[in-house]
Amino acid sequence: MLYAAYQALSDSFGPWQEAAHWGAAALRPWGRGPLAVPGLRETSAALELFSRVRLSHLRPPFGIDTVTTDTGEAVAVTERVVLRTPFATLLRFERADVQAGRVSLPKVLIVAPLSGHFATLLTDTARTMLADHDVYITDWHNARHVSVAEGRFGLAEYVQHVIQFLETLGPETHLLAVCQPCVPALAAVALMAQRQHIAQPRSMTLMAGPIDTRINPTAVNELATSQPIDWFEQNLISQVPWRYPGAFRRVYPGFLQLTAFMSMNPQRHQEALRGLYDKRVVGEDEAANRTAEFYAEYFAVNDLPAEFYLETVAQVFQEYTLAKGEMVLDGERVDTAAIRRTALFTVEGERDDICAIGQTVAAHDLCPRIPPYLKTHHVQTGVGHYGVFSGRRWQTQIYPRVREMIHSLQ
Repeated sequence: MLYAAYQALSDSFGPWQEAAHWGAAALRPWGRGPLAVPGLRETSAALELFSRVRLSHLRPPFGIDTVTTDTGEAVAVTERVVLRTPFATLLRFERADVQAGRVSLPKVLIVAPLSGHFATLLTDTARTMLADHDVYITDWHNARHVSVAEGRFGLAEYVQHVIQFLETLGPETHLLAVCQPCVPALAAVALMAQRQHIAQPRSMTLMAGPIDTRINPTAVNELATSQPIDWFEQNLISQVPWRYPGAFRRVYPGFLQLTAFMSMNPQRHQEALRGLYDKRVVGEDEAANRTAEFYAEYFAVNDLPAEFYLETVAQVFQEYTLAKGEMVLDGERVDTAAIRRTALFTVEGERDDICAIGQTVAAHDLCPRIPPYLKTHHVQTGVGHYGVFSGRRWQTQIYPRVREMIHSLQ
């Protein structure tokens, strides 16, 4: 019922918002210049704002067409599908010089979150890594578009996807996980170590991830423990409406996750959207475009399979199974102490209100057999959650450390 009500509301507003989009574009030129018609700037800006406050359920493009090397050379980049399953695509950002064999760069698998947004949330992460690496990413599909005939997708299936992708890329691949997937990524590496898998990653970078949420619990952590898991299933799980490919699949809708994110800091979003209007009115289009691009990505929502969402809430945020050494996937206990060969680098943000300081570095205690010289931790001052993997401090202060660690192992 919840999903159906949301979809009906979205459908009713959709035509009006589409008309507002075209109206804003048509009026904007007439509100500029010496012959500007009074009031058209304000009208155009208001129409644009109305048109942009709507959700999309399709992945936006990464838009990474070129990368600039350290020599200043612009190299063409092409997206290429390496492997596709019903639930995810292993996507490569293929540099022309790497493909041609002119340079050889370390392979890096970026494990993107499956937490209400698409992998494009990590566009800045991937673009920055591309300067010095051969970059691949887990491009998770929207469960709304996956037929129920494809079966379940829970925490064990997520972990198996990470293992399968590492197998595909082969030995000496480096793994980088951001936020939510830090737990399944660590579990995947542990299982590969237990099996003495030849494709164990050379290094594992865990960034702002909830390895042990008993440490410095945030508002997000407290919400996850405020109700029994049955409450989450009864109140937050819905069925995809009949007209979509994933009809009747049980999901945690992306619009609910977005609502939860925005409710954590509503004033910041109100000010940003008001700023978009004000910047259009005064003609600061470049700044307005940056805000518009951010919200185009932010309002693109990705439904999660119900099994994955509920198992993540239960095991990561309520029972702490990995942190306590009690995680069992498909009948096999996950032993993080089995990891010996994979270097470990953890990153936390000083102002992170989603995954607090201490939660990610806990991975070091869970991996006692990794030699000390293969372990590194970094706390980035002055950044919140998103600043760990996106923006100026990621590019200039965090990334150089990640790059140094990876290249030192080559």
